[in-house]
Amino acid sequence: MAPAEGKRGRRWRCGRRGRCGRGALMASWAAGWVLAATLLLRAHRGALSERCTDEKSRRILAALCRDYRGGLLAGDLCEDLCEAGQLRYRRCLYYERGKKVLQADWRGRPVILKSKEEAFSSFRPPGLLEDRASEGGPDFSRAELLLLVAGEVKTALGLEMSGGSLGPLGPRLRGPGWRGQLASLWSLLQQEEFVLLSLLQDLSRHTPPVLGSCGHFYAVEYLAAGSPHHRALFPLEGTFRAQARAVSEMALSFLDLVSHFDNDFSHRLHLCDVKPENFAIRRDFTVVAIDVDMAFFEPKMREILEQNCTRDEDCNFFDCFSKCDLRVKKCGAQRVNSNLPHLHARTRAPRMNRGQRSPEKQPTGEVGQTPQSRQVICDKIFRHWFSSALGSSAISLELRLQLREAVQECADPGHPAGHPQRAPPHVFLKLQSLLQATLTELQQADH
Repeated sequence: MAPAEGKRGRRWRCGRRGRCGRGALMASWAAGWVLAATLLLRAHRGALSERCTDEKSRRILAALCRDYRGGLLAGDLCEDLCEAGQLRYRRCLYYERGKKVLQADWRGRPVILKSKEEAFSSFRPPGLLEDRASEGGPDFSRAELLLLVAGEVKTALGLEMSGGSLGPLGPRLRGPGWRGQLASLWSLLQQEEFVLLSLLQDLSRHTPPVLGSCGHFYAVEYLAAGSPHHRALFPLEGTFRAQARAVSEMALSFLDLVSHFDNDFSHRLHLCDVKPENFAIRRDFTVVAIDVDMAFFEPKMREILEQNCTRDEDCNFFDCFSKCDLRVKKCGAQRVNSNLPHLHARTRAPRMNRGQRSPEKQPTGEVGQTPQSRQVICDKIFRHWFSSALGSSAISLELRLQLREAVQECADPGHPAGHPQRAPPHVFLKLQSLLQATLTELQQADH
C-alpha cells in the first residue's frame, strides 16, 4: 500500500523452510526498499504491540470528542459518540504498531472502530489548509479538491482514478465546519484499509461496509474473526453433518471471494496474508475479508514485489511470491502464485475506474511455474478442512478422498520429487464441483 514514511527498508519472510539470503537482504535494505517494516508489523499483530486496555481506549475516544467539540474534526458518527450516547465503547480488541481496534455498540448493533494511529494530530493535514486563514467558505474549487483526493488514493492503493470515480471518497464539505470535515477526510485517506473498503462499498459482499466515521476513526460491522484454535477455523455449532455442510458452504464462498477479487475490478486484488484471523463468516456462511491491511491491487503488488534478490526465496512477501531474475538480480513484478488457481478467462469490469481503459492483462502462463507456487487459500484454509477428519462421518469416503486429492493438487502442484509443475487450471472448477456434490449428498442424507 502506501510507502512507509521516514526510514525506508524492507523485511521479507523467509522461504518455506526458513532459508534467508541474509547478505543479499542486508544489501537491499541498505539500498532502501520500498515498503519497510511497516508492512511486516502490520501483518503480525504481536510485533511491537501495546497492551490493549479499556482505560487507554476510553482516553483515546475522550480526546477524539474533545477535538470534535473544538471544531478540529468532524464525521457522521461524532454526534452519536460524543453527545447523544448512541455509540458506546464496549471493549478493546487489540493495539498494534499504533493501530487501534475497538468494539462498540452503535444504536443496538455491534461495530468495530478502527484507526491506524491513536491521535488525530498524527496524520498529515491537507495541503489545502496550509497558509489559508479564510474564516469563510473554502477558497478552492471542487475540481482542485477532487484532484488532490485522487492523488491520495494513488498513494494509498496505486490506483489512477478520476474525480468522478471516487464514489464515497468524493468530498462533501458543508457549512462552517468545512475545515474539520476536510482535515478528517485527509486523516482517513492516509489509512489504506479505509480507502480500500470505501472503494469496495456496495461492490463486494466479501468485505465489510464502512458504516461511518468520526475524525480519524471509522466504523465497520462487527463479525467474529476466525482462529486456528477453532476446530473448523470459524465458530460452528451443531452435529457433524451440520458442520460438514457449513464447511462446504464456507469453502464455496472462499472460491467465490477469490473469483470476485480476481475478476470483478479493473485490477486483480491480491491477498498477501491469508490466515483465519483475517476472515469472518456471516450467518449465511458468506466469507468476509475483515482485515485487508495486506491486500493489494495489481499496481501496488508489482511495486512491492519488484525488489533486489539473489534467489527465489528473496522474492517471497508473506503469501505473495515472485521469481528472481538472476541475470539482473531483481524480483519479477508479476506474482507467480495466486490466491487460488483459477480459470483466468477475465472479463474485468472497470467498476472502480469508470471512463478509464482496463490495464493490459498479464499472460496467465506465468502463474504457477515454480515450486513456491503454493496456492494460498488451499494451503492455509482448505488443507485444514479437507486433509483432516473434520466431518469425516458425515460424507462418503469416496467424496472425502476426492476432496483431499483436489486440495492437495491445488495447494502443492509440484511432482512428489519436487520438480515444478504448473498449477492445473481446472482445479478451481474441480473443487467447486466436489463441494457442490458434498452439499447435495448431505441434503439427500437429511431426507
